[in-house]
Amino acid sequence: MDGENLLFHLFLIFSGAAALATLALFARQALIIAYILLGLLLGPAMLNAVPDPALIARIADIGIIFLLFLLGLNLHPQKLFALFRGTLLVTTASSLVFAAVGASVALVMGLSGREALVVGMAMTFSSTIVGLKLLPTTVLHHQHTGELIISILLLQDIVAILCLLLVEVGTPGALSSGLRVLLTLGALPALVLTTRWLETHLVERLFHRFGTIQEYIFLLAIGWCLGIAEGAHLLGLSAEMGAFIAGVSIAASPISTFIAERLKPLRDFFLVLFFFALGAGLDLGGMGDILLPALALAGVLLALKPWVFRWLLMRTGEDAARSLEVGVRLGQLSEFSLLIAVLAASEGVIGTRAALLIQAATLVSFLASPYLIVLRYPTPIAVSERLRRD
Repeated sequence: MDGENLLFHLFLIFSGAAALATLALFARQALIIAYILLGLLLGPAMLNAVPDPALIARIADIGIIFLLFLLGLNLHPQKLFALFRGTLLVTTASSLVFAAVGASVALVMGLSGREALVVGMAMTFSSTIVGLKLLPTTVLHHQHTGELIISILLLQDIVAILCLLLVEVGTPGALSSGLRVLLTLGALPALVLTTRWLETHLVERLFHRFGTIQEYIFLLAIGWCLGIAEGAHLLGLSAEMGAFIAGVSIAASPISTFIAERLKPLRDFFLVLFFFALGAGLDLGGMGDILLPALALAGVLLALKPWVFRWLLMRTGEDAARSLEVGVRLGQLSEFSLLIAVLAASEGVIGTRAALLIQAATLVSFLASPYLIVLRYPTPIAVSERLRRD
């Protein structure tokens, strides 16, 4: 793809995304759906206006790196420790239930045990983007409901990082190679210790010395994120995991809030490309075989998740109404589900049917969950004026 074609394809992607996002907002849908549907429309499956989504996907992978970097920036250990203690049991128990449901459906479909394990992993998580975007600002920052949702999502993010590591060491033949597994597991603490040393002796001092120069802080943050991500890749880990560790390492710095705000537009730019590429890569021909299982899986989880979260949160002392609201707001699947499907399929851990099952179930949940939320609870895009809260 030459520069002129790339420019034209970017024009199609972002102009089309703006148009479909407008329709999505009127339909009270998450913007992610607009990006994925645009990819399906312009990709090889339909109009073939962007015939090489693989190149877009490679560019868009940077968005996932920035997403995990920003998630790491929010993991201030001291601030979140008390919340984590209250929601650790809820997150762990709910993850096991949802994973068991996903794996059971996969086995009924005739998928292999390893594929069923990956499907179960992907069903574990709730969407950070949907969950937080549909929370009013006052609830997000000043109410206990927001604290519960954030702490559960962050704990799920940690579980997701561990799942990505398992997928990496789960490539064909990898589990039979004890040496590869040991090297991969050994690389993680090595990366963490090296990152911590560099942050303490280099990055923190640079932040302190030149913290008033915003352009420099922006560049240093990007360099730090991509540098640790590349280091992780060289050690045999994923670049995404390296970016997450880079974010956690500077989460306690006073400058972390500024970095998070400045990097959000850059992250969003690449995430549009990521979800577009995901839609462009969907195989409509293979969807017919897994559509009913995907609908069944998504429907079961949409019905089950709110009540599982409600029951578990009530066991920790939360009241019934708040517990159910948290469950409904976390009732969908996650962008991490899509990431696990893409990574596992690219590494050969799962086949096409398993990957399509995860993707289709996730898309169905993204379509249905926002409706359940906006019709019942305060959101910035609620149908009712009574429930609309910025």
